[in-house]
Amino acid sequence: MQDPKLQIQMLHDRVMVRVTDGNGERRSSAGIVIPATAEVAKRLIWGEVYGVGQNVRTVKVGDRVLFGREEQYEVEVQGSTYLVMRERELHAVATERTEHGTGLYL
Repeated sequence: MQDPKLQIQMLHDRVMVRVTDGNGERRSSAGIVIPATAEVAKRLIWGEVYGVGQNVRTVKVGDRVLFGREEQYEVEVQGSTYLVMRERELHAVATERTEHGTGLYL
């Protein structure tokens, strides 16, 4: 007998995110290639929200969020890797709904 497909529902204040930016090489604003192995400081990364718990108030599915990769939980679902974290571990959200933004745009 095959296992039925079950829908994933996040609990409490948990957010499920998939990293959108690759962890490979990147370029500086001057065009210099920075290898993936170069670590100067702790770097925040962007990801897309794929699921939110019922107590999450500031982000919605589809928003882009900024967070640190340290101490996050990784889970693989149907061949894709996602990170699960608390809402308070997010540093910023990029959305069209913001009321008090920074004036910067992606």
